[in-house]
Amino acid sequence: MRDRAAALLGRLDSGQRSVAIHAFSDDASRRWIEYRPRPRPGTGLADLGGSARKAAHQLLATALSPHAYAQAMTIIALEEVLDRAEGWRRGRHSNDYWIAVFGDPERDDRWGWRFEGHHLSVTMTLDGDQIYPTPLFLGANPATVSHAGRSVVQPLAAEEDLARALLEAMGPNARADAVTSSAAPADILSGQKPRVDAGITPLGVRGDRLGPTARSLLAHLAALYLDRLPPDLSRLEAERLDTRELHFAWEGSAQPGSGHYYRLQGPDLLIEYDNTQDDANHAHSVLRRPDSDFGGDPLAAHRAAAHAAPAAPG
Repeated sequence: MRDRAAALLGRLDSGQRSVAIHAFSDDASRRWIEYRPRPRPGTGLADLGGSARKAAHQLLATALSPHAYAQAMTIIALEEVLDRAEGWRRGRHSNDYWIAVFGDPERDDRWGWRFEGHHLSVTMTLDGDQIYPTPLFLGANPATVSHAGRSVVQPLAAEEDLARALLEAMGPNARADAVTSSAAPADILSGQKPRVDAGITPLGVRGDRLGPTARSLLAHLAALYLDRLPPDLSRLEAERLDTRELHFAWEGSAQPGSGHYYRLQGPDLLIEYDNTQDDANHAHSVLRRPDSDFGGDPLAAHRAAAHAAPAAPG
């Protein structure tokens, strides 16, 4: 990541660097998640030359597994599909994505970066060799492009199908606890909040109340989101996972093609997915660590210790 970030910055001109680079202490810019088509900090891909744009994609690829990188590229390409479907009225473009770097990747122990635009927000925060890889947001509009009754493109298919299989594998009592509302919310509940609280209620059904098949599917669903990260990082994140402590909640219809939402919650873990807008053909999904998003409290403690006044002589 350091090498790729430095390579990107080396390909920017002075004007591009001035909008791409921010102080690590600029929390308002650094603690940012915005998956709607809105202005955001950073330098835009549309303003970069070919080599700099490629360097931005190479940096993005350091944060994602190969299949998640393919999902991200599909999401970016869908901007052109959506623009056509809307009659070209909004002028959406697959280069409407921005890169921002916080701190100096070549000199600072603590630094970070973000690649973000409509339906894609990837944030990496680093403290020495420790990487904090959340929030990580992937969305899709349209969620599915179909022809003759068959799916042509569906970048978040596994996220939807596996959750529905989990719900179907539950016994009636567990399912009654899991389905917390017959109506799905309009969006993921964490939204664009820079900080989210753990324990969105109702929690739903706890993993240790599920049978073997459903518990296995719950583990697979959580792993699906963690596997968006590169293998070494995904393994580290998975070591913190205990499916017995995970809660799963579903809201809305269980019928394919109807609006629905689900979330998984555990210690310092929040996963959300919704597909409710545009006749349930517009999906959002996010992986968050409520205690350690954007580096979280460990970096705050690090900064506080570094700036603490020396103790008075005893």
